Amino acid sequence: MPGRPLRFWGLGGLGPVLLWACLARPLLGQVFLTQEEALRLAFPEPATIERRTAYLGEADLKAARRLAGSDVEIHQRVVTYYVGRLGDRPLGVAYFDAHRVRTLPEVVMIVVSREGHIDRIEILKFSEPPEYRAPHSWLGQLEGKALTEDLALKKRIVNMTGATLTSRAITRGARRVLALHQVIRPLGLWGAERGEPDGAS
Repeated sequence: MPGRPLRFWGLGGLGPVLLWACLARPLLGQVFLTQEEALRLAFPEPATIERRTAYLGEADLKAARRLAGSDVEIHQRVVTYYVGRLGDRPLGVAYFDAHRVRTLPEVVMIVVSREGHIDRIEILKFSEPPEYRAPHSWLGQLEGKALTEDLALKKRIVNMTGATLTSRAITRGARRVLALHQVIRPLGLWGAERGEPDGAS
């Protein structure tokens, strides 16, 4: 699917209805970054950002769920993502994941590198009490991780003391994004050059 430069940084097309609610109602939680700010942290100028949409069939959903693991929910059939480019060279792919921590939502941006590893994680919105929000020092342990069995609490990911639900929600979100990334294969020929089928939606 051909991409197009991102010119409007609105909320449309970000995926689950929950994400619309999270970003449209700031009084229900603390907003740390807008979508535009988060994307520009990931892909600073002069990089361009292309907004793309993938449509998943039943086989795609089953594959993503298998990759993510039985404790990770994946329901969305429409996935919007953002490809950062410098000229013709892709820099990575950003996804926005909205999930519930305890009873309230959190929105994070997860950037996946060309090699399929987590390159960056940023919290855009957190609605639970602030003491349960994951600090950058904790988020940093996810960077560089690929989708393996070790990407889990009590394995390669250390639980955040006093905030197990936050730790679990973000770790599951990372697994969900990496699984969707593998199914969508958004980098097209760049992925094919690494022995992956060209399956950009």
